[in-house]
Amino acid sequence: MASESSFDVVSEFDYQEMVNAVDQTKREVNTRYDLKDSKTEIELTEKEITITTESEMHLTAVRDILQSKALRRNLSIKVFKLNTMQDVAGGRVKQVITLQKGLSDEVAKKIQRLLKDQFPKVQGRIQGDVIRVASKSRDELQAVIALLRDRADEFPVALQFTNYR
Repeated sequence: MASESSFDVVSEFDYQEMVNAVDQTKREVNTRYDLKDSKTEIELTEKEITITTESEMHLTAVRDILQSKALRRNLSIKVFKLNTMQDVAGGRVKQVITLQKGLSDEVAKKIQRLLKDQFPKVQGRIQGDVIRVASKSRDELQAVIALLRDRADEFPVALQFTNYR
C-alpha cells in the first residue's frame, strides 16, 4: 500500500440546522406560559445569536430551550460560546452567544501534539482552521479518530472528521 490516506479534523456546524433550532426556540418561547409575555427577541446572524428578554431568569430559560433544540438537531453545545449578560434599556437583559466555527491555533497545536505523542507514524498538518491527518495505514487513521472522539471533552470546540480518503 504505497498511497497515503488522509482525513480532515474540523470544527463546523450545519447553519441550516442552527436556523431550524432558533426557529423552534422562538415558537416554544411564544407558546410557553411562563415566557409568553416576556417580549423575548432572538436574532440569528452568521456568527452569533442575540437573546433579549425581561430578566435573567427568562434568559436562562430561553438559553436552555435553545441548547435542547440544538442537541435534538445533532448540533454540539460546544458551538455556543456564551458572552456576559448585559443590562439594556427598560430593565431588560441581553446576551450575545458567539457561534464557534473552525479550529483556533491553540486547539490545532494541542491536537497536533497529541497525535505526535500517540501516533509517531501519523502526520498532522495544520491548514488554516483545519488539520489534515495523513498516514499510510488506514487502521492508524481509524485509531486517531477513536482517540480524538474519546478525548473530545478536552477540547473547547466540537470536532468532526471529513474528507476521509
